[in-house]
Amino acid sequence: MSGIPLLTHASPTATVAYRDGIAISAQRFLTDATLLARNMPAAGHVLNICTDRYRFTVGLAACLMSERVSLLPSTHTPQVIAQLAKFAPDALCLTDDADCAIDLPQAHYAELLGEVAAFNSAAPYRVPRIATTQLAAIVFTSGSTGTPVPYRKTWGPLARCVLDGAPRLGLLDGRSHALLGTVPGQHMYGLESAVLLALLSGNALCAERPFYPADVAAEVAKLPRPRVLVTTPIHLRTLLGSGIEFPPVDLLISATAPLSQDLAREVERRYRSELLEIYGSTETGQIAMRRTAQAAAWRLWPDVRLSSADGQVFAQGGHVEQMTRMCDVIEITGAEEFLLHGRTADLVNVAGKRSSFGYLNAQLSAISGVIDGAFFLREESAGSTGVARLGAMVVAPGMSAGSVTEQLRRLIDPVFLPRPLLIVDRLPRNAAGKLPLHALRALADEQLRIDGSQ
Repeated sequence: MSGIPLLTHASPTATVAYRDGIAISAQRFLTDATLLARNMPAAGHVLNICTDRYRFTVGLAACLMSERVSLLPSTHTPQVIAQLAKFAPDALCLTDDADCAIDLPQAHYAELLGEVAAFNSAAPYRVPRIATTQLAAIVFTSGSTGTPVPYRKTWGPLARCVLDGAPRLGLLDGRSHALLGTVPGQHMYGLESAVLLALLSGNALCAERPFYPADVAAEVAKLPRPRVLVTTPIHLRTLLGSGIEFPPVDLLISATAPLSQDLAREVERRYRSELLEIYGSTETGQIAMRRTAQAAAWRLWPDVRLSSADGQVFAQGGHVEQMTRMCDVIEITGAEEFLLHGRTADLVNVAGKRSSFGYLNAQLSAISGVIDGAFFLREESAGSTGVARLGAMVVAPGMSAGSVTEQLRRLIDPVFLPRPLLIVDRLPRNAAGKLPLHALRALADEQLRIDGSQ
């Protein structure tokens, strides 16, 4: 049969996953996926919201094996679910939460899987091959600046993206690496780097998705080496600031937002491990990598190339099937390299002066005592002046808005100083560490009402 195998684990006893540090074999995984595919109610589209990463991956595999399409929005708000129901009226919700409140027909993982006794370790080990043209998933943009947009992902390009990236990440060295992710599998980065990377490179994923620093450290300690932590810049900053003693890790992978070189160097120094940063998008998947502590330039995935036209940059080749416009300010520096200068949507003009939210946020986060922070555009204009107004929210325990503003004044042009700058307990980041603009503005409005009533 033609196609690309669902797994590259050569032996039925090879480890595909860990739960609580206990290995789960390839044979067990295929048995679970087969049972789930057989018992799942009829549906062409499956909204897979399982929070346990192993169960999520079994659900993904079951859909691939039965030619169902996985729906993977990065958030599950009532508004997103309502849009999803219109987009795919036959959608079924696969969940491992007994109290799931999503307004779709539901299928519960534990009920569908049946008894554990159904597993037969002596059964023939047959890894299914999935046709390269099969529609595997429909993923959605994060919606951080608007309504989530769907993108169709066929198995061939999706698998090739991961297979091309694995050797560049050093994960095809003959050892079985344990990949622990702090990002959800429903997000494009989490799907590629914490799920498919394990399946398609002979390595092992972890069922847990820890959030707090102590929990991340505890889960890492349960795993055999070599260990890989798949995470985000916000998690890395939180880990560094926690003071938690961390067990050894052999590789750190980061994505979803650019890392500063200073942060990357501090992470490598503290954890004595290489930190690799991945660049990509929902539209293209992963297309480049860099070791940020040593280089600013990004190196493209095999056969992926960038081109420019009419002031815009496009990606095509390799696993990127169609010419795709990149939503970033990119400087092409070579056939396989480029520099990233921020997102096009991040550019802001205040009183004739230009900057970017990426740059402003980096200056804010560089202030000692600031744990997290973000600028945002309050309004398109102020009255008849047409001047953009910036606000900012900051997580900085023990600091006042005035002290943060005073330090920020030394780092940025005064026209970009936020009015107001609000001190909050936490920013409304989603599970992938991103900040939806509507959530940021809603929190700002709420905080202004609270401050005004005091």
